[in-house]
Amino acid sequence: MRLLLVEDDKALSADLAKQLGQHGFAVDRVFDGVEAAYMGENEPYDVIVLDLGLPEMPGIDVLKQWRSKQLAIPVLILTARSAWHEKVDGFRAGADDYLSKPFHVEELLVRLEALVRRSKGITSAHIEAGGLKLDEATQSVEMSMDNRLETITLTGVEFRLLRYLMMQPGHVFSDSHLLEHVYDYDSEKESNVIEVYISKLRKKLGKERILTRRGQGYLFSVKVR
Repeated sequence: MRLLLVEDDKALSADLAKQLGQHGFAVDRVFDGVEAAYMGENEPYDVIVLDLGLPEMPGIDVLKQWRSKQLAIPVLILTARSAWHEKVDGFRAGADDYLSKPFHVEELLVRLEALVRRSKGITSAHIEAGGLKLDEATQSVEMSMDNRLETITLTGVEFRLLRYLMMQPGHVFSDSHLLEHVYDYDSEKESNVIEVYISKLRKKLGKERILTRRGQGYLFSVKVR
């Protein structure tokens, strides 16, 4: 999942980006409201973490601008402002969730994971499809093999790619679309990197899990023989 982190405290931003990255998010960081507004409108994010006290343009105005332009990406407000009326203002402006500083990163993670699942129409607490169950905490997948359950560990990119595909089974995604949601803005990406990681996932999970649609892209199949 690709995440936009809008936080003007650069030390906090760097720490959060590192921890979010370790838990399966491709993170882009910006430090002021003007750049946040631009990036949110022009890059395909799956979720946004937005501080309110930003230079150049207040976070609440950034959020209002996004919503006025029909930007439906889930937004979690992260701020030191904890007064109830400020929370109300945030929700009325279009926020999907609210977390006050200081906070535990574990709480931020589970809130973000829940927001992303709901945005994809997943109402359960876990991502399950085609006989696979994804464990977001350990970045592993559980599958049945020879009448027993086996846990398969995934690399960071494998996990991000499989999670994205499993959240929308049956949907065909092009290489370029998957690149935009699996990698952050500054990552150097080889032209065939998605093909390489699809191949690695097939070796671990079976060729029938991820299908190729020639000239279109890849899809996660729930019809496993």
